[in-house]
Amino acid sequence: MLLVRSVSKAYQNCRVLNEVSFAMNSGERVALMGPSGSGKSTLLNCLSGLDTPDEGSIIFDGKELTQLSSDERTFTRRGRLGSIFQFFHLLPTLTALENVALSLQLNNYSVSDQVELAMDMLEEVGVAHRAKAFPMEMSGGEMQRVAIARALVMKPKLILADEPTGSLDTKNGERVLNLIEALSESKQVGLILVTHQEETTRICHRTLHIHDGMLSEEALK
Repeated sequence: MLLVRSVSKAYQNCRVLNEVSFAMNSGERVALMGPSGSGKSTLLNCLSGLDTPDEGSIIFDGKELTQLSSDERTFTRRGRLGSIFQFFHLLPTLTALENVALSLQLNNYSVSDQVELAMDMLEEVGVAHRAKAFPMEMSGGEMQRVAIARALVMKPKLILADEPTGSLDTKNGERVLNLIEALSESKQVGLILVTHQEETTRICHRTLHIHDGMLSEEALK
């Protein structure tokens, strides 16, 4: 489902990624660990198509991302990739329902389908009762559940989750992790989970360690 081959990236002559290579199967959950500045965010940006590597290739769902046009990468990101962030990134002027439905709107779904599919996802993550609430009216746990619904509403092949429990207390963090694991399993959605907490990796099948832009040999076994 995902094949990363010898990906390198530099900014202002500083090499951030150094020949990173790994592969993932459909439905596999992989944790990515490393200290600040190790290249985790840059790797996620390359995988999502927001950035392009200087060298190497990224083949996702049968397509070489580095050979796609900017519009084609955007289309792939909207339809085949989902993202979950530490600070939720919900639009503050939209309700929970509207935040989830936005991806459907951008992909030209009818209004009726937008509402139906978005409500179905809010129901799946347990916050359908907050459909009309704005982000400022919700708790952190509720906002992250809405963000998960938004990430999954287009039925992506892969979820990129960047510290998804980093802004939550322990109890809500556990609930969100369990929810991500359950949805990944039931929908056979791949997951790359960026975290600095060893205990968070429990929902993943394996862990990759990145340091100074390089994956450790241990991670590739």
